[in-house]
Amino acid sequence: MIPSILIVEDDLTFSTMLKTWLGKKGFEVETASTQAKARKLLGTRSFDLILSDLRLPDKDGMSLLSWLREQQNEVPFIIMTSYAEIQSAVRAMKEGATDYISKPIQPDELLKKIKEAIQPGPTEAATEKKKNASQTTHSFLEGESEEARKLYNYVSLVAPTQMSVLINGASGTGKEYVAHRIHQLSKRADKPFIAIDCGSIPKDLAASEFFGHVKGSFTGALSDKVGAFEEANGGTLFLDEIGNLSYEVQVQLLRALQERRIRRIGSTKEIEVDVRLISATNENLKEAIAKGNFREDLYHRINEFTLQMPALKDRPEDILLFANFFLDQANRELDRSLIGFDAEASEALQKYSWPGNLRQLKNVVKRATLLAQGEFITAKDLGEEIHERKLTEDDRVKPEESFMLHDEETEKHRILKALQQTGNNKSKAAALLGIDRKTLYNKLKLYQIPQ
Repeated sequence: MIPSILIVEDDLTFSTMLKTWLGKKGFEVETASTQAKARKLLGTRSFDLILSDLRLPDKDGMSLLSWLREQQNEVPFIIMTSYAEIQSAVRAMKEGATDYISKPIQPDELLKKIKEAIQPGPTEAATEKKKNASQTTHSFLEGESEEARKLYNYVSLVAPTQMSVLINGASGTGKEYVAHRIHQLSKRADKPFIAIDCGSIPKDLAASEFFGHVKGSFTGALSDKVGAFEEANGGTLFLDEIGNLSYEVQVQLLRALQERRIRRIGSTKEIEVDVRLISATNENLKEAIAKGNFREDLYHRINEFTLQMPALKDRPEDILLFANFFLDQANRELDRSLIGFDAEASEALQKYSWPGNLRQLKNVVKRATLLAQGEFITAKDLGEEIHERKLTEDDRVKPEESFMLHDEETEKHRILKALQQTGNNKSKAAALLGIDRKTLYNKLKLYQIPQ
């Protein structure tokens, strides 16, 4: 049966264009220029999906949605909206819309959303989409900025291949989600996805974590242990912050990747393994190679394809999208029912530079959700954290002076400068330096800087 779509749009040129395009894609399409005409059509026949503009001449798309849900009609409903009306679209999601899409419409994205809404069946699709509130698998939103589109276009290209992928990006930009997404879109999707945080593994236990051990092979080995390579066999192994691995472990990792065989510590038996490797780092591995801290042959082995994660400040169109997404999560976790952000709070969110990226935004929104007294989060609820400290002339970094850590001669100076500029706030200093807190603490210990 041919799927049917009702387009509710007062821009007749745009409506006609959509109707023609969707007709060529195999859909039966009707159009209505007002909510009244849409109701009249819906009274005479049913549709598999409704695609409605948020702004209509007689009433808005929200009103049409409310009317449908009052009639117990759970037909999938996609809202079309401009970027400036994102919060209204998010609110529509909470009130039963299946999804929303921003104008100007990207045809491929619209077709994808339509298929996702129709395929499961009207009732199931509406329920599931309402539950997930436009989130993707693993409770994450991809975003709609040009930077996000480019990134996930690359993800969709590399995912079906067997290429090893290196994901570069600052802390908090969502590297692990991208790794998950590659796995989900790959031919290994039904096999395990095993994630290892290389920065948190003690050096003397790293080999055991990767390859496993047999009982009694070393002090503390009280039972047999299956390593990450075995766990991920047939699937994907994700190594987060791979730059933190010791040189000795890098050698062992390279050997395992080249030979596709591993041996548990204390065992003489070799085990064949088939894993796809995805790695992530917030460090400059080429500089680590130059310093002798990272093996060049391992770098080329893990880096058949590189993805660069954009910082949140470089994708401002996504800030309110993620803020509302994190608000939905916080509402569920804290048992609150806030609607959104007021105008002043929305402006503050968009003006802030977000050095901690998505992780920082999520934390700020969760705290604000807990503190908010009304239905909307205010600028006061967001706290002083998003109001960046104004620097004196003496504090300011000269244009030629970057906070990014490059060589050992300047690292200590820049760390001290970052700590001074942030009032000894380790999290903010780490963000300025382009490293995570764990790395900063290691540097403080290395240079014997008082903590």
